[in-house]
Amino acid sequence: MFLKTLSLVNYKNFTTAAFDFDSKINCLVGHNGVGKTNVLDSIYHLSFGKSYFNPITSQNINHEAEFFVIDGTLQKNDREEHILVSAKRGQKKVIKRNNKAYEKFSEHIGFIPAVIISPGDRDLIIEGSETRRKFMDGVISQSDQEYLNVLIQYGKVVAQRNALLKFFAANSKFDRDTLDIYNAQMSELGNLLFEKRKTFLEEFIPIFDKRYAEITNQKEKVAITYKSQLFEKPISDLLEQNLQRDMMLQYSSVGLHKDDLSFEIEGHPIKKFGSQGQQKSFLIALKLAQFDFIKKLSKSSPLLLLDDIFDKLDEQRVAHIVALVAENELGQIFISDTHPERTEKVVKESNQSYKMFRL
Repeated sequence: MFLKTLSLVNYKNFTTAAFDFDSKINCLVGHNGVGKTNVLDSIYHLSFGKSYFNPITSQNINHEAEFFVIDGTLQKNDREEHILVSAKRGQKKVIKRNNKAYEKFSEHIGFIPAVIISPGDRDLIIEGSETRRKFMDGVISQSDQEYLNVLIQYGKVVAQRNALLKFFAANSKFDRDTLDIYNAQMSELGNLLFEKRKTFLEEFIPIFDKRYAEITNQKEKVAITYKSQLFEKPISDLLEQNLQRDMMLQYSSVGLHKDDLSFEIEGHPIKKFGSQGQQKSFLIALKLAQFDFIKKLSKSSPLLLLDDIFDKLDEQRVAHIVALVAENELGQIFISDTHPERTEKVVKESNQSYKMFRL
């Protein structure tokens, strides 16, 4: 699979732009602020139906326009596919595949598998548990439609239960029967998600360990640990035991939506004890493991988007990643950089076809 063409209308800083991509390596080069990252984000948008950097749709429309269009053609399974994402201010976004609109955006997830490596990935280490849950959910959802559907249902049930708790507080009422319905739904859906997350991490963590060892030449021991309240008790018990607390807080304080991943180096949190270089290596390994996992399950190489990659890694390590293309471990990659000569030097060494786009 590879992205053949991309055209943008009123997307972020672009009024119009068109690209005819190489099937292997594509380099977007130019000064800061010219829109290199926005091109990568538009490709991410084609894949996930939303921006990686700003999920608020209206804020991705050029500020002087009323709408945006992202139009891409890709080669997949020996046939050409056409994907169009468009949004107009005040209206719902539309995603079309071969001129037919999706009824649910979730149906599109996984059709164009993609992995982005960006300086913003540091949020996975420094931010709260929601960021790491979204990462885990994103990786699983690209290759497991059932997981994505259950996750969406679970989120709706939690929102409904929270609304009920607020209603209880505002009206000094308590309806046990309705609460039990939501508790049962949370328990059933949550158990499914819990089992799938455990299965995913059993497979994902060894892949991550291998990638980290390659990047760092096995300099130190790192670990990813799944943290969930469900290792201690079933959701039904947790909800019952925390009912009074939930009534006081007016939201559901326990469940799968509180899961987290612990990132450690030499037995200590990498957030506090990892150097900047160690954190960068950890994140690169995490994203390459994501790539490997999705590739294995989808049986095709995801698009790999490397945003400002030289900010994260030295030339030698970037060259190592690019070399994986030559070894057919990676498929089509997109690289953004401020230094054309540096980028071209690295990609030339891979002896693969490439294109340079100067913005």
